[in-house]
Amino acid sequence: MHKIVLAITGASGSIYPKLLIDKLLKIKDQWHTLAIVMSDNARQVWQTELDNEDYNQYDLPFYSTKDFNAPFASGSGQFNTMIIAPCSMGTLGRIATGVSSDLITRAADVVLKERRRLICMVRDTPYNLVHIRNMETVTLAGGIICPATPSFYSKPKTIEEVAATVVDRVLDLAGLNVKTFRWGNEE
Repeated sequence: MHKIVLAITGASGSIYPKLLIDKLLKIKDQWHTLAIVMSDNARQVWQTELDNEDYNQYDLPFYSTKDFNAPFASGSGQFNTMIIAPCSMGTLGRIATGVSSDLITRAADVVLKERRRLICMVRDTPYNLVHIRNMETVTLAGGIICPATPSFYSKPKTIEEVAATVVDRVLDLAGLNVKTFRWGNEE
């Protein structure tokens, strides 16, 4: 059973973690634990982009980026999946260089050292060479880089449907079963 930590950084794209949480709550039978760590910048970006503070409405454990006593700050906590959505390039850079300066980067370090699943939904564009090399380093360390690049063959009609094409891909990568558009399946 999945033990998941969702980290939310201050990169633009607050719609992604909101949709991720909402979809994860709909498939609660597929996971045991869901914990969230959200940076102060992420809260500010959420408020700016979504015009709300709905992250306060979720009945889930939220952890401060300074809380190194969180259960996922150690491999013995046995969290097997970490999703960083959105993942800022600064966060990715700290992960790539092993700088565990906050709970997000510490948890990512733990997931990588334990050979568990780390999914980084990078959102920035375009990439510079430093970004590309950091993505390579995290990939070589066992992480998955999943850019927030939507697909359009499902013919999404709303911004939520466009963002859901990325969210559903991340949930697939996490090993969760989600009902979504599948190529070659017209249903």
